[in-house]
Amino acid sequence: MNPSGRRRTTIKDVAEAAAVGVATASRVLSGTGSASATTRERVLAAAARLDYRPSALGRNLRRQHTGGIGLLLPDITDAFYSRLADGVLACAQSAGEPVMIGITGDDPEREAELIGSLLEQSVERVIAVPCGDGEMWGPAFRAGLGVVFVERRAAGRDDVPTVLADDRSGVRVAVEYLIGLGHRRIAFLARHGQSQRVRAYREALASLGMQVDEELIARAHATRDSAYAAASGLFQHRPDLTAVLAGGNMLGEVAFLAARELDLRVPRDLSLIMFDDVPWAELCSPPLTVISQPPQDMGYRAAELVLRESRRPRTVTLPTELIIRGSCAPRR
Repeated sequence: MNPSGRRRTTIKDVAEAAAVGVATASRVLSGTGSASATTRERVLAAAARLDYRPSALGRNLRRQHTGGIGLLLPDITDAFYSRLADGVLACAQSAGEPVMIGITGDDPEREAELIGSLLEQSVERVIAVPCGDGEMWGPAFRAGLGVVFVERRAAGRDDVPTVLADDRSGVRVAVEYLIGLGHRRIAFLARHGQSQRVRAYREALASLGMQVDEELIARAHATRDSAYAAASGLFQHRPDLTAVLAGGNMLGEVAFLAARELDLRVPRDLSLIMFDDVPWAELCSPPLTVISQPPQDMGYRAAELVLRESRRPRTVTLPTELIIRGSCAPRR
């Protein structure tokens, strides 16, 4: 609330009044990126009409910092991200820093809105699993916020400190294992933001002399329904595939369920490997083979980086491990 008791106008209010997305409004008001003259005029007119005051995003922000860390995650109910958050919270607590968590749903528009909210609240530091491009983060960088990305990068911002798992090694070891079992038609089930893992999959197949079949790469949005549809569609349209690598635990879960619905037996008919070693993976029948990542360590290291004032390394890469259980078998 402002001193008069009225709710402060936000960038979302401006975007709605101008009939544009939050990201577009952010680009116009921050002076970054491209927008047509008509769009720019509409946004600026809406900002003036609503008495939007971006001063908290600009010249006053540096002397009005209130501390704290903003943590932006795609989905707090996902076991991987909840454990990553636990790592951030553990480090922040030891440093006496509060943490504010925002959920983006892997939606760039929602991410832009949350970035604006964190700036308006004068948060000093942000840790994020980014879903928008680097341009979206322009206002945060110009305002002097400390930003660290975790799990993935934002396109065009390779200069931002980032904590990653060694996806390339994890995917290669998994593909080598499946090929060693005789599998040749190996699919990859991915969701938004996993372009690095898809690239690692392509590179692994190519390095082992295998041709990449683009039809065996299925992509899903961030929702469970989208992931299930992608897995089910993949299995139905490519009955010749014999193994699938799922890019995350939610993808692995829906792949397992879709296979069961289609009377595909794991591992007799279909071998399955997924990223993330979550507790239920051992409780499946059969237990799932996984590429294990260290989410709590990733969160802790990201918090260490964002709390460090200087000499932050550009990238911290933590190891992955293939844990072999019962969900893969030799090709029949």
